[in-house]
Amino acid sequence: MKLFTRKASLLATVGLISLSLGVAQARPTVLSQPWGATPDGQAVRIVTLKNDHNVTARVITYGGIIQSVETPNREGKLQDVVLGFNNLNGYTQDSAKGGLYFGAIIGRYANRIAKGTYSIDGKVYHAAITAGPNAMHGGKKGFDKNVWTIEKTGVTEDGAFVTLKLVSPNGDQGFPGTLTTHVTYSLNNDNAFSLHYVATTDAPTVLNLTNHSYWNLNGEGSGTIEPEILQVNADRFTPTDSTSIPTGEIAPVAGTPLDFTKPTAIGDRLRSNNQQMLYARGYDMNWVVNGEYGKEPRLAGKVYDPRSGRGMEILTNQPGLQVYTSNSLDGTYAGVSGHTYRQTDAVAFEAEHYPDSPNHPSFPTTELKPGQTFDYTTTYRFTNK
Repeated sequence: MKLFTRKASLLATVGLISLSLGVAQARPTVLSQPWGATPDGQAVRIVTLKNDHNVTARVITYGGIIQSVETPNREGKLQDVVLGFNNLNGYTQDSAKGGLYFGAIIGRYANRIAKGTYSIDGKVYHAAITAGPNAMHGGKKGFDKNVWTIEKTGVTEDGAFVTLKLVSPNGDQGFPGTLTTHVTYSLNNDNAFSLHYVATTDAPTVLNLTNHSYWNLNGEGSGTIEPEILQVNADRFTPTDSTSIPTGEIAPVAGTPLDFTKPTAIGDRLRSNNQQMLYARGYDMNWVVNGEYGKEPRLAGKVYDPRSGRGMEILTNQPGLQVYTSNSLDGTYAGVSGHTYRQTDAVAFEAEHYPDSPNHPSFPTTELKPGQTFDYTTTYRFTNK
C-alpha cells in the first residue's frame, strides 16, 4: 500500500510532521532509582530514559512495565501519554486483581491459547487457565508479575537505553524449557521508543512476547480516545469465536468496522453491531500486518490526536498487531492524574504473533527450539503537528 511508505507516512491525511519541540535541548540521560518492594520483599527499581529533546520514558523492573512516557503536544508541553500508577502498589496489588496488565511485558505467551492446551512434537502441554476457558497472557504469574534484573544501562550519542533480563524456569506456568529473555528499551533522539526482545531456550517451547501499554495521546487521565485518528497497515484480520479464540480464517477487513486502511476516528464505528465487535465489546482483534515479518520493522499503524497534535507511529517486525480499546476498564482504578480509568480511555497496540498460534499450523509459528533466537523489535515513534 503506497499509504505506508516512509514518505507517505509523513504526508498522510493526519498531517504528522517531525517533532519541533520549542524547548531547550538536553543531553540524553539514564537514571536508575529504588521504587519500593513487592509484597514478598523483592526490591524494584525505576529507570528513567531521557533523550536530547527531554522526551522521557520510565520503566520499572517489576513486570518490565512502562510506567510513563512524556512527550510534547503541539505547543511543546510535555505530558504523560501512558496510563499507569505513581506507586508500586498500583501494579502489584490493586490493578493486578483485575488482570489489566498496565504497561507490562506479556509472556511467555501473549494473548490466548485455547483451553490452555497445545502440543510440541506430539507431546501435549497445559498452560494455566486465566481467562476461562482459555489461557491468556502467560499464566497466573506471567512475565508481568516477575521482577526483572537490570543487565545494562547506557547513554549513546543517539539516546539512552536499559536492558532487562528474566529467566523463566522449565515448567513455568505450564511451558517447557528454561527460557532466558532480554528486553532492551531505548529512547533515541528521533523520539523513537523501542523495545527489542531477544530470547533463547534449552528445550522446545512456544513463545509470544509483547507489551501491554495503554496509550492516550491527549494525556493520561484525560478521558476517551474516541476522537483519535487511527490507521492500521493491514488488509486482513483473524476472526474469533465468542471466547476470543481464532477460527483459523484470515479474513479481509474491507466492509467491516475493522477497516482502518484509511485514517479513521476510533469512535466512528466503535458501537457497530458487527459480531466481532459484540464479542469484544469494542476493538480487541488481531490485524495481520501487511508486508514481510521477521526482518526489518515496517509500519504497522499510526494514531493521531487532533486535540493535542500528538501522533505516534507503531513499527514492528512481528506478524500481527492486536488493537484493544481498553474495553475492561470500568472506573475501578485511578491513575497518576487521580482520574479514574474507564472504557475507551486508552488504546493498546500489542505487536505480537497471532492468538492461539500453537493450535493453528497455518499461522506463523510460535515454536522456539534450542539454537534458535526469538528476535523482534517494536518501536513507538512520537511526532506532533
